[in-house]
Amino acid sequence: MPVSPFTSLFQGRRTLAQAAASSLLLGWPSSGPLPQVFGDGLKRSGTTSQGPAKACIVLFMWGGPAQQDTWDMKPAAPLEFRGQFQPISTAVPGLQICEHLPQLAARAEQLCVIRSMTHDDVNHTTAPHWLLTGRKSPGETSLPLDRDWPSIGAVLSQRGFGTGPLPPFVSMMPVVPNGAPRFVEQSHGQGGGWLGPVYNPLRIDEDASLPGYRVGQFSLQPELSSDRLQRRRSLNTALQTDSANPADTVAISEQYRRAFELLASPHVTAAFDLSQEDPATRDRYGMNIHGQSVLQARRLVEAGVPIVTVFWPNDGITNVSVYWDTHSRNFIDLSTRLCPVTDQAFSALLDDLGERGMLDETLVLWTGEMGRTPRVGQSVVGGAGAGRDGRDHWPTVFTSVLAGGGIQGGAIYGASDRYAAEPADNPVSPADLVATIYHQLGIDPHSLIHDRLGRPVTLCEGEVLQALLKS
Repeated sequence: MPVSPFTSLFQGRRTLAQAAASSLLLGWPSSGPLPQVFGDGLKRSGTTSQGPAKACIVLFMWGGPAQQDTWDMKPAAPLEFRGQFQPISTAVPGLQICEHLPQLAARAEQLCVIRSMTHDDVNHTTAPHWLLTGRKSPGETSLPLDRDWPSIGAVLSQRGFGTGPLPPFVSMMPVVPNGAPRFVEQSHGQGGGWLGPVYNPLRIDEDASLPGYRVGQFSLQPELSSDRLQRRRSLNTALQTDSANPADTVAISEQYRRAFELLASPHVTAAFDLSQEDPATRDRYGMNIHGQSVLQARRLVEAGVPIVTVFWPNDGITNVSVYWDTHSRNFIDLSTRLCPVTDQAFSALLDDLGERGMLDETLVLWTGEMGRTPRVGQSVVGGAGAGRDGRDHWPTVFTSVLAGGGIQGGAIYGASDRYAAEPADNPVSPADLVATIYHQLGIDPHSLIHDRLGRPVTLCEGEVLQALLKS
């Protein structure tokens, strides 16, 4: 367990530096020390222009949603390909989606459905790297690497997006205390990568649907008054002045400054307080882990956080496929615990952003890291197999959905073939999707970013999907 900086201020310079360094390396779970992850005020690079989107919410359906059972129905295909679900019409003529997404069907005029996403990585831990960074993973399937490409959120942090004291980059990754595998934590591309751990997200691992939900230590302990906090801050500054490494002193000083600001800010406390929401609004999102996490994302963006990623949680149900990884029970799980929850939360988010006048300036991305096999029961090399009622991994074609943030709604981009097996028109790489997100946020995707050795590299090699943008 890393040492909290607020219990380390009197332990001497060396211990202070060690505590800060360990916090950086281990990240910041909500039950641990205050965040050490903020980029505002640190060195900025590259050029930033004004884009139509001021913020981005990523709804990451980890596990790989079945494209032909959600957004890309194939009613004319044989049964073993099209599956059990029926398509329903939407508010957009010619666009049909799954019967278990009725609320989103009614809001299709706000959505841009990309049916031709494609890449070549069948592994759950490395494939997210494509979607979160626009780059192929370095290749290892172990824990995320410091050689990973920095995520979109890390790049925004490095370029000075956001204003303190709130962090510029937050990741919702709720913990379900049932001992079930938490594969999502092993996914590559979700942090600072080679930019360094200072650009990792503030990770929230609490279940926002539980009574007493509380994120981090954003309030002073009863025995610590504001005056005592300021005296500790002054002492901390004095201790940091006596340092053999000026660069370390600057980094640690910045971390503590932001941490002190967090403790002193009622704005921060309010942003994480879901009890301030109208109960009817909370019900609209769904009183479950995912729904309340999506609501938390909206509150954070409204408070000034530029990017929030909401990972689908392991819902703790035993003897079923975890997340959207439906190797078995594909149709049961999609119809009961997956599609209805995302249908409610995503729809509520669209309505809520619209009612608050935020949708035009908030880009929303709904995506998984891959799709699933065209034929039910089909197993592929590199996948984990499929039962007779399941689908295996399939990155060759899948669907991502965009909304808001200057994206043209009521649109379908690209197409898959008759079996939802291959792109048939306008194939879209994750690099193209990420380039489009950067563009909408006002960042030239082809601008240079410097790696840890100071070498200039192109931020993103994809092309902006101009057809998706509002004129």
